[in-house]
Amino acid sequence: MTMNWIDWLIVILLLVVLTIMSIRTNRYARSVSGFLAANRCAGRYLITIAYGMAQLGVISLVWFWQQNYDVGFTSIWWGFMEGPALILIALTGWVVYRFRQTRAMTMAQFFEIRYSRNFRVFAGLVAFISGIINYGIFPAVAARFFMHLCGLPEDITIIGVELGMFPLLMAMLLGTALLFVFLGGQIAVMVTDFIQGSFGNIVFLVVIFFLLFHFGWDRISAAMLEAPPGRSMVDPFDLGKEENFNIWYWVISVIVLFYGMLGWQGTSGYNASALNAHEAKMSNILNGWRFRVLMLITIVLPVCIKVMMTDPAHADQAVMIQSVIDQQPTAALGAEIRTPVATSMALPAGLLGLMCAAMLGAFISTNDTYLHAWGTIFVQDVILPFRKKPLSPKAHLWILRLSILGVAIFAFFFSLLYTPTQYIAMFLAITGAIFVGGAGSAIIGGLYWKRGTTAAAWTAMLAGMTLSGFGIVVKQLPDADYWSGSVITISDDQGNRIVRSTLHESDLEIAADKWPVIGETDGRWGITSMSFQDGDWKRYDSAPVSVLDFKIVDANETHAQVHRLSTDSDSVEFSLGGANWSARLLQQDRTVLSPFLDLCQYVSTHVTGQVMTFWSILVAVLLYILVSLLGPRREFNMDRLLHRGQYAIEGEAVDDEGPRTWLEKLGFDREFTTADRWVTAVTLAWPIFWTIVFIVLTTWRLAGNEIDAETWAGWWKWWTWCTLGAAVIVVVWFTIGGALDVRNLFRRLRSYEANALDDGRVVEHRNADEADTEPRG
Repeated sequence: MTMNWIDWLIVILLLVVLTIMSIRTNRYARSVSGFLAANRCAGRYLITIAYGMAQLGVISLVWFWQQNYDVGFTSIWWGFMEGPALILIALTGWVVYRFRQTRAMTMAQFFEIRYSRNFRVFAGLVAFISGIINYGIFPAVAARFFMHLCGLPEDITIIGVELGMFPLLMAMLLGTALLFVFLGGQIAVMVTDFIQGSFGNIVFLVVIFFLLFHFGWDRISAAMLEAPPGRSMVDPFDLGKEENFNIWYWVISVIVLFYGMLGWQGTSGYNASALNAHEAKMSNILNGWRFRVLMLITIVLPVCIKVMMTDPAHADQAVMIQSVIDQQPTAALGAEIRTPVATSMALPAGLLGLMCAAMLGAFISTNDTYLHAWGTIFVQDVILPFRKKPLSPKAHLWILRLSILGVAIFAFFFSLLYTPTQYIAMFLAITGAIFVGGAGSAIIGGLYWKRGTTAAAWTAMLAGMTLSGFGIVVKQLPDADYWSGSVITISDDQGNRIVRSTLHESDLEIAADKWPVIGETDGRWGITSMSFQDGDWKRYDSAPVSVLDFKIVDANETHAQVHRLSTDSDSVEFSLGGANWSARLLQQDRTVLSPFLDLCQYVSTHVTGQVMTFWSILVAVLLYILVSLLGPRREFNMDRLLHRGQYAIEGEAVDDEGPRTWLEKLGFDREFTTADRWVTAVTLAWPIFWTIVFIVLTTWRLAGNEIDAETWAGWWKWWTWCTLGAAVIVVVWFTIGGALDVRNLFRRLRSYEANALDDGRVVEHRNADEADTEPRG
């Protein structure tokens, strides 16, 4: 065990504070609106920090650490390109502002107000199913992380009974998140997430300072500069994939940012919790600091671990870390646990406890938020619309809690039974894209266009879902599993197929270090030559293959074998890594499905994932517009939907009469106070500066001017310290602002009178608590 009593004391103290605050919120979460949306009483800083921590999570951090261990700082550079789009989204309050104006507590509730009850149920069910499957692996990733960070044993004996640590730890982690949700609903989730977010930000700053001083930039730079050509960790133009980073890649990235706004429903409680639409807009503006400054831990920690794994001064630690990695059953699991194992060795007592507590906060914040979101969506958008008689507030709250408990039980067993494979990225991408791919058109069209129709929403939703899922599946599944043409198969001595790959002329151009892997670690295979025979038809890349020469290289790249296959010969036998293998060249006949499978091949080999995403969005948007224009010419009452004009609600009305100034046209509308304008200007100045730097240096580099790796390393040193200095200021600023917002939250909750009709039901395209009210004026 790597944790000592000081470390455990820190973790226990954090849990005590969180539990006390959760108990305090219980008295305010006895109404449905309080449990679901904190009675819409939250201020901007509270939402910014709590929402930021809810989106972070252990699983997100593990993913960032895995990625940045290999790519270093290069991923940050290309992110500067999105600065202008993020500024525009923040200033206009894109989607966020108008959704809050609807007063809907879930996205599907808005769908019923704007479209129909059936569409609400369908969208709610799709969001729920995709969401809980996506969430299903979160507890497993977190449990493995903490087991290796804390040095916990595989098994533990309690009262003479031996229990596995993995399921026990998952149950404890899920139980803690459940407790907070049960006690105070969205109020407890938000308040505890704020505490965890503020604490985590401070701890991450302390850890970053320690790592930078402990390892020193010279050693960090040396470790990154050892990366081979084409895999640079400092030079964003030396990635071997520059052709994918063209102007269209970034244009599509911007389109995705706009289209997917509020599409993912894992944090749906925060979408409805703001005091008013302006506070929601301001929190979205401030949230930009999280991506640009507060996520610095995601790059500093992995590059310091790279030092531990490559610097001779840390050779003993590297051996111990690698031995733990080698014990994992798959390479994916090894990469997953590398960071916690190395962190436990890098941090001293006390600081390790702070880091563990911060990571525990990251887990709880994401899990209580997701449990709350998926559990409430199932009740509000799948069960509630079918009830003719409304539930009593007490019964409604208990059904919500039971639904949340059901989500937790599902996640526990899903994590317990799920085995991570090479398809985990595909699994997460599909579950996330299925809902978002179709929902974007319905969300944007419903909020911004009065001519949008229910039929258009259905059409766009189904088309977007289908194309998004199709694109991801086709890009991930092994092509030879379902395409016709020339195929090579490699099997082990038990007859298990290890490699099955469709052959293309372009395969001859694949570099040796990118050859496909045989098995887990035995070696790689690549094509050295192919002969083609004439046929009645041609594939996109080649005619059918008649003779194939391929080379086998062992894992250490010290021994190579060359073998020849033809369609007229039997399989070729060879040995590699102490095992026997067989290879065969096959021709798969064309069938009635071949034209469709040829399309799949074309998409896989010629269309990037980014371009496929663009076409999915374009088709969904065009169908939404076309179906709306071809349908009945009806205009939805947008003033009633957004509570404007005669439908305005006291305390949320906006003075929008009179000519607009140039500042208001930029997004600094009449709700902005002088302080709001200063805060916004400072917040936006940061991405504007880095976008200018990005444009200048990229233009310089593309003009043919070389920038060597050492210069890039020096540049990233300067960027790191500059960003760290800004992070210190932002953490102090947000912590003070958030603390004041928490105080104001409790003041508002004490005087708030909940309306029992404000429970998420919709009557005649209006929220139930507004259905009997007459418009003003």
